[in-house]
Amino acid sequence: MFTRTRRLRRNFLTRELVKNISIERSSLIYPLFVCDGENIKSEIESMPEQFRYSLDRLNEELDELLKLGINNILLFGIPNHKDEVGSQAYDENGIVQRAVRQIRKDYQDKFLIVTDVCMCEYTSHGHCGILHNHDVDNDETLKYIAKIALSHAKAGADIIAPSDMMDGRIGKIREILDENNFKDIPIMAYSVKYSSAYYGPFRDAADSAPSFGDRKTYQMDFRSYNNFYREVEADIQERADFIMVKPAMAYLDVIKSVSEVTNLPIVAYNVSGEYSMVKAAAKNGWIDEEKIVMENMYAIKRAGADIIITYHAKDIVRWLMFK
Repeated sequence: MFTRTRRLRRNFLTRELVKNISIERSSLIYPLFVCDGENIKSEIESMPEQFRYSLDRLNEELDELLKLGINNILLFGIPNHKDEVGSQAYDENGIVQRAVRQIRKDYQDKFLIVTDVCMCEYTSHGHCGILHNHDVDNDETLKYIAKIALSHAKAGADIIAPSDMMDGRIGKIREILDENNFKDIPIMAYSVKYSSAYYGPFRDAADSAPSFGDRKTYQMDFRSYNNFYREVEADIQERADFIMVKPAMAYLDVIKSVSEVTNLPIVAYNVSGEYSMVKAAAKNGWIDEEKIVMENMYAIKRAGADIIITYHAKDIVRWLMFK
């Protein structure tokens, strides 16, 4: 009798959980890599089924996304030219700025466009800011980060997402956007971004690996259990509109903790390494890809994420369509 009662209780609770947690297309953001050049649709070797697109091939992917009902995208740019100050990142004719204008022209408001604001893809040294004696100069970098954000807003971005992890960047971006009549453009803050080995495939995709050293001086130490509170508090005070945790799967505890200290929407970035490991294991027949991915997505949502950035988005929607 005890065993049967316990089983019935467990089944009831499981049904309630399924009712309360769901994965909706509207809560997924799909990252896209856009690059300079022509007639480019180049698969990223370490990220199966993910591609770099030149602008003349980008609409092929956007059309597919619309058919699937995926309307939220996150743009990363890969320029041909890189220099010490990442000048293509804030050039009005930079790759991201042109991509945003093209999407606006061809699709009007069918897509919600989030743009990544950082310098690592654009600098010749691969670091996320301006260097001084081989160290990133935080305060000098803020001027450039603000210029990038403003150029994206002028191009037509819906949401600005700074990923550089410089102290004070949210306040600086909010200030320059407000001064230029972009008060309604939200900021999606990469508030809790760890110095993580899970970013490896992304650096291959975006050609953004540092040419020397690492990013531990400005990204977060994963060994600390509570330093993320300070980062979240600072970004809230500087008027962030979304709080992001990156990576996702190894930091479910952090997602949960952050969700308990703010009412702002919580974004979890299911990053490239998390994606590529699943793809590799599935290719070898070691796991059931659909079951693993969906289990991961429910875990992220259960931890407290409202929005998930994931390279699995197209697969997730296809699976959901046939349920």
